[in-house]
Amino acid sequence: MTGGSRGIGAAICRRLAAQGDRIAIHCRSTVAAADRLRSELDGTGHIIVAADLEDTDSISPLVDTVVADLGGIDVLVHNAGIFVNHPVVTTSFDEWITSWRQVLDVNLISGAALAHRVVDHLVHRPEGPEGGRIVVVGSRGAYRGEPNAVAYGASKAGLHSMAQSLAVSLAPHGITVAAVAPGFIRSDLSDGVLAGPTGDAIRAQSPFGRVGEPDEVAAAVAWLASPDAKWATGTVIDVNGASYLR
Repeated sequence: MTGGSRGIGAAICRRLAAQGDRIAIHCRSTVAAADRLRSELDGTGHIIVAADLEDTDSISPLVDTVVADLGGIDVLVHNAGIFVNHPVVTTSFDEWITSWRQVLDVNLISGAALAHRVVDHLVHRPEGPEGGRIVVVGSRGAYRGEPNAVAYGASKAGLHSMAQSLAVSLAPHGITVAAVAPGFIRSDLSDGVLAGPTGDAIRAQSPFGRVGEPDEVAAAVAWLASPDAKWATGTVIDVNGASYLR
């Protein structure tokens, strides 16, 4: 579980642990938060792995550590991501390019690298890949657009497309791949925005008059990671409270 120490990632960890899974909680630097979460999870044997996903050289050691400590990987959930505001009209060219590279490296390239390493593990483990699951956390921004964070929207669209392409290529190996596309979700990072002058407008985007909760995204991820969702491989599930329809 990348980006697992807080927000949506922490909710997914709780949901999967409640189902009996052992969790590798990935974080970049929030080790203390990851450790608190681990102490709260159902079950035992959960681990914490710290790595900067912007550096692709960290991916193989990260996967190797999880395989060694947990005895293997059955499910990869790629949730880690960053959001950078860089409006094209007011951002310098150098800042624009830097933002694109940073966001794509963390949100998309790391997801592709992780998928490659986990698929390699699944295909070559003695018991074979049957039952392997990959779930990526995208965004409604891939469809709705992110006018002030263009690279973010593009990175999430890339994740959706990657999931669908991998779903086709990996089906013969018994591995399913799918995505969820959340709308605006309440978290410690978004609480300030929701309490500010734009909060009411954000809540009004959904006919429910509120934003989503992390556990509502976690429920969709947990289903996609389950054997019951095998025939849903290649899907992108919208979890946005009807704030954007396609």
